[in-house]
Amino acid sequence: MKPTYHYAPVSEALNILREKGFTYDFNLHENDIVKNPHKYEIKHVYRYEGDSDPADEAVVYAIKTASGENGVFVAGYSAKSGNAANVLAKLCIENNDQQCNF
Repeated sequence: MKPTYHYAPVSEALNILREKGFTYDFNLHENDIVKNPHKYEIKHVYRYEGDSDPADEAVVYAIKTASGENGVFVAGYSAKSGNAANVLAKLCIENNDQQCNF
């Protein structure tokens, strides 16, 4: 399923997703995302871009697991974001037969 893309500040994205039942913090389990990416499906992607500082950019992934758990993963939007963020970006691309154009 193709994820839905949104643009919102991180705090707003987290509040919206919490209301939709995405409550689990996948940042605490980053290694599992890297080791088992097939267990994760990206449902929504929120991107925030600061007005003037590129360091303000962030991505919030709303994720559903194969076991039905819903949660979020927050990452900086850069090549240095970390392994899990890179895996999620790759999942986004592979699961949609197209590149993720934010």
